[in-house]
Amino acid sequence: MLSEKLCSYLLPMKHPIAVLLLCLFAGSSYSQEKTDQWLEELIRTNASPFLLNVLNQPDTFQYQFIYTQINRDKDNNPSFKNYYFHVDKNRYFNPASMVKLPTAVLALEKLNTLSKYGVTKSSAMLTDSAYDKQTRVVFDSTSEDGAPSVGHYVKKIFLVSDNDAYNRLYEFVGQKTLNERLWKMGYKDARITRRFVTMTEDQNRHTNPIRFKDYAELLYIQPPAYNTKDFDFRKKIFVGNAHYNREDSLIMSPMDFTTHNNFPLEYLQQILQAVMFPDATPSGKRFKLTEDDYAFLHRYMSEMPSESDYPSYDTSEYFDSYTKFFFFKADRKIPPYIRAFNKTGWSYGFLTDVTYIADFKNNVEFMLSGTIYTNKDGILNDDKYEYEQTGYPWFKEMGTIIYNYELQRKREFAPDLKAFKIDYRN
Repeated sequence: MLSEKLCSYLLPMKHPIAVLLLCLFAGSSYSQEKTDQWLEELIRTNASPFLLNVLNQPDTFQYQFIYTQINRDKDNNPSFKNYYFHVDKNRYFNPASMVKLPTAVLALEKLNTLSKYGVTKSSAMLTDSAYDKQTRVVFDSTSEDGAPSVGHYVKKIFLVSDNDAYNRLYEFVGQKTLNERLWKMGYKDARITRRFVTMTEDQNRHTNPIRFKDYAELLYIQPPAYNTKDFDFRKKIFVGNAHYNREDSLIMSPMDFTTHNNFPLEYLQQILQAVMFPDATPSGKRFKLTEDDYAFLHRYMSEMPSESDYPSYDTSEYFDSYTKFFFFKADRKIPPYIRAFNKTGWSYGFLTDVTYIADFKNNVEFMLSGTIYTNKDGILNDDKYEYEQTGYPWFKEMGTIIYNYELQRKREFAPDLKAFKIDYRN
């Protein structure tokens, strides 16, 4: 992109019309950023000195924030209004574990195409290997019956953001199907290119053969797959000032994210909204899931590690707000009358959360989506990020400001939230 300063320098040159057009194009790129003045004023008016300091450095912290206001009609049908603060789908952030959200949903969608073979969420999913660096999985000690399954992987993804669970669902859906389905739904700039384990681009294009069984009965065999579809890597993406490579050598240049996963914040917000409110979602954006699938997702997107028996977690490490950033993670406490249906991601200094909040005591609901970059030294892969000092407090205060606003906001019709009340004991 051309800056205004550079444009002012170029305009007096020999071909001013061509340069002017180039500058106008550059300006249109900048105009992709969306900020609603009302939302910015609300946040700044209620912000602490800490938060104002972060907000006044958008280039340093690269934050983006979406507040989705939900209103119901007399029949409890929801409508949605998004308010944006520094949101730009062309500003790259590393989505990290956020890609697990669409991968888990699309795994359930694909599973429904296998129902004719008797395959269900609880069918044993046995992963084999057929290519370099692929690994096998035929046992899962964290499941009740010791067998891996699509359902159990989905649980672990939402309960504690399990990386291996994501890798296995990535292999089940397949890189080609995963991306083409997202593109068909309108998420043209989404890109999921890799597992969360060290592999080459070619190795990530290859996905494993998989067998589904019901006890001793073989239900379905999925052959290995290879994605022949090219990704558009023309836009180069570099982050930071320096980075450590895979050999732990310090490289004094930015880290190249050109071929990494990419998922704009607006897309993640739309996907979560489609999962939470399928009946209010346009058909082209709606996933092909059953009512049971949605109930399953809602449960494990909101269940806390302490409420899970299989898997069972050490709650000193996996505390209840472990994957709940917005106004929870910083102090680890979640009021019993509030549930957060969400997915988070954290890596390379980037923190991201997309959540639907239901307050059953005060009859309040809303959605929040946010991402922030916390890497003061500009070095990636050095494990020195300001998550605790800056990232989590940012999420807590941004979420608290919106929550306090929602508590006093007048609604024509009070929402009926009973559809999101879940008995986590069964």
